[in-house]
Amino acid sequence: MGQDPRNDDVRFMTEALRLAAKAYGHTSPNPMVGAVVVREGEIVGTGFHPEAGKPHAEVFALREAGESARGASLYVTLEPCSHYGRTPPCTEAVISAGISRVICAHLDPDPRVNGRGARILSDAGIEVSVGICEAESRRLNEHYLWRKATGRPWVSLKWAQTLDGRVATSTGHSRWVTGPDARERSHILRSHHDAVAVGIGTALADDPRLDARIEGASQPWHVVFDSGLRLPGDARLIVPEKTLVLCAPGADREGRAALEAAGARVVEVPRAERGLDITAALDACATAGLLSVFVEGGPTLAASFLRSGHVNRVYAFIAPKLLGTGLDAVGDLTAGTMDDALQLRDPELERCGSDWMITGTLRDA
Repeated sequence: MGQDPRNDDVRFMTEALRLAAKAYGHTSPNPMVGAVVVREGEIVGTGFHPEAGKPHAEVFALREAGESARGASLYVTLEPCSHYGRTPPCTEAVISAGISRVICAHLDPDPRVNGRGARILSDAGIEVSVGICEAESRRLNEHYLWRKATGRPWVSLKWAQTLDGRVATSTGHSRWVTGPDARERSHILRSHHDAVAVGIGTALADDPRLDARIEGASQPWHVVFDSGLRLPGDARLIVPEKTLVLCAPGADREGRAALEAAGARVVEVPRAERGLDITAALDACATAGLLSVFVEGGPTLAASFLRSGHVNRVYAFIAPKLLGTGLDAVGDLTAGTMDDALQLRDPELERCGSDWMITGTLRDA
């Protein structure tokens, strides 16, 4: 019995996914895409999309393959684009190269594509297959897919707690709950998102920089939930043109002037029962062009996001420490019974030095 050809499809698509992931945190607002050209069972060309405005993965792979692309198969993690943007359509490059078969993980939900690329290739006589490693590719680009589906940014919520659920001692001391490996993992996650968000309490207490301290990392925007505009203009987190301060209508005018003079963008959003309206806040983030927001605020902001229903993924870092008393990791979620508890789907456990990280989804595309 011969080898199932689908095994080769999975193998080559897995390589394309590995290539795509090399650009984690650098492609927004575009998706991460990898491509592999295969001729007679051998890889003859590879590529990935490095950042917005640069050539797409297919172009790099076809360039490397050269004449070997004629009659070959192209594995790509997302349907080839079929429109002119900052770069020409990839469908034209694929057809011109003489590719005979295109295998893509799934269609691109961008309304300018969304099946059109596959149809153009098929009409040109190219065999098109869709669905290989689809789940893995969708996980890779969950931020992009969510934004395309809803118009709002993907929201990841992160906190670091002791084994008994505390993020600080009863005196407020919190440095450090987890060890260096877990903190490094957090910085990697920051670099994978378009923005890091905190509440004004965290901003005033810690004066954080909110940067990603990883070599070569893409630095995220900074978003501060500050109803009364108490954030000082010399706060370390303010980065000109990459800081968004969300406040309530009619907030302090002098505070606004100081923040804007420092280079922050100040946007008013409606109040909710407790704090600012999360839906309106995310709309403001979308207007700023953000595909994803990494919420690192304290328990009050965490609870506001969870109650709003807008959290997509949770990252909970757990240190094997016990405090007994202290500040809870998450504020009140008004759960009266265990049936009311929020349940993470597809939970995963990852070791981070002496600590652990649990992640799972609450909403996905």
